[in-house]
Amino acid sequence: MHMNKLIEENFTKRNIGVVFFGCFSEAKEYLLEEIPNSATIGIGNSQTLKGMGITDAFAARGNIVYDKELAKSPEEKMQLNKQSLLSDYYVSSANAVSADGRIVNIDHSGNRVAALAYGPDRVFLVVGKNKITHTFEQAMTRAKNTSAPANARRAGHNPPCVELGYCVDCHSPERVCNIISVIEGQSVKGRLTLLIVDEDAGF
Repeated sequence: MHMNKLIEENFTKRNIGVVFFGCFSEAKEYLLEEIPNSATIGIGNSQTLKGMGITDAFAARGNIVYDKELAKSPEEKMQLNKQSLLSDYYVSSANAVSADGRIVNIDHSGNRVAALAYGPDRVFLVVGKNKITHTFEQAMTRAKNTSAPANARRAGHNPPCVELGYCVDCHSPERVCNIISVIEGQSVKGRLTLLIVDEDAGF
């Protein structure tokens, strides 16, 4: 409880909202209530969101959803990524969140971190407790040495970190950690909200 209070205080003073949930089903219901049926929604690729079935839930009630996982070709995937940058809402996860108020993400192509930084009017990031670290340094370590190798393996890439289990700042053509994003605050209060769930999920 003390940690939750600290996290809330540290993010609130950076104009980032925080809402805590006991389980992912509660977070899903919150998103369905907060985002109107008429809104367009971009989805940042995330194992956490896949586990929640969030894309299907929005699509089933009539939202226009831009999720590259729905693409049937590389060209369509690129188009969906671009459309998500102009969506009303954007929902994704994060690779690591530090209790001192930073959000760290590592991207292969950059579409996800681009949408988090600018474009959609409101952004929600859903993270399990396994992605919370005490310090920014620990968040960077987690993103590079836990998230990146796991995401590379999931996507079928084979940079050195997949075998080694940690980052060596490689120059492999299969490198997935091309763009590192650190969100330290928001100029628009209310644009970005963290949904922190008391369960483990994702990488």
